[in-house]
Amino acid sequence: MGAKKASEKLRIGIIGCGGIATNKHMPGLAKQDNVEMTAFADIIYERAEKAAQDFGVEGAKKYSGYEALLEDKTIDVVHVCTPNKSHSEITVAALEAGKHVMCEKPMSKTSEGAKKMVEAARKTGKKLCIGYQNRYSASSQYLYKACRRGDLGEIYFAKAHAVRRRAVPTWGVFLDEEEQGGGPLIDIGTHALDLTLWMMDNYRPKYTVGSVYHKLGGMKDAANAWGPWDPEKYTVEDSAFGYVVMENGAAIFLESSWALNSLQTGEAKTTLCGTKAGADMMDGLRINGEEFGKMYVKTPNLDAKGVDFYDGSTLSPGEKETKVWIDCILNDKEPYVKPEEAFVVTQILEAIYESGRIGKPVYFE
Repeated sequence: MGAKKASEKLRIGIIGCGGIATNKHMPGLAKQDNVEMTAFADIIYERAEKAAQDFGVEGAKKYSGYEALLEDKTIDVVHVCTPNKSHSEITVAALEAGKHVMCEKPMSKTSEGAKKMVEAARKTGKKLCIGYQNRYSASSQYLYKACRRGDLGEIYFAKAHAVRRRAVPTWGVFLDEEEQGGGPLIDIGTHALDLTLWMMDNYRPKYTVGSVYHKLGGMKDAANAWGPWDPEKYTVEDSAFGYVVMENGAAIFLESSWALNSLQTGEAKTTLCGTKAGADMMDGLRINGEEFGKMYVKTPNLDAKGVDFYDGSTLSPGEKETKVWIDCILNDKEPYVKPEEAFVVTQILEAIYESGRIGKPVYFE
């Protein structure tokens, strides 16, 4: 596929037209002047039709299977927005078909599947990015810059937070272990872990100890943000926790839940402890340290221009993600979320599940 002329638009194909595509990917793409959505695929054909009607160009193609969409040589980019089980299969096929790929998080249900995605991207030379949009929030951008400048020193302990008291998603296949690979750990814990590893710039895990709980999913008529869940369909965990030790001795505690009797909640947040200072996102962004023999807490004003990813931007993190992704393709830049980084996230999540299952630490090769 040759380079696009400045006047030409990138042609986008959407595979999976459910909630994440409808609420994040397609609205974000619709705000870009240099793209057009020309094809839509979903196993429920009516959803592909609705997506084409709402977001597609005139004459946009609709498919019930992704294979036919990938055969269209005019498509430059594919967004994979399907359940976790099929991320790897579809992404590898799309890369081999000559498409750049934005795949929704998590990278894959398994580390084996994620590895195949990394290898396919390297082999084909096509760009692959994973949808960790929380990197683009104002607090994440500010803290990342502080970490890279060395303000925190060596970050040797961290916490990755993804805790909900009662917010179990009851739609789609969220409660289906076969389709998703897990519950809150792989759904929202993945965001918190990605943020934490990215801030630490540490992707070399040594071992992990995990605890995975199925304690509340069997409740009938449970209080829940989206109404009671069906206990018969609740086949994933309701909470999971992991303690990860890195090769350099740093440690990360990851907490995740959809249902937990806790008033301390918060998701897609990180706490960092370094030799020079610390930081957390639990009550806005706070940076703590000591100076002149006194302790301080700094709370940056993240509403000010020059702090957000784009000066004065009103774009949501998901919309910023899309803008940066399209710029990456058009100007041949490295993906903001590198597939090798997302692979390590999947490795650790899988190890936490495995450790919880066998009751022993899991070591990484």
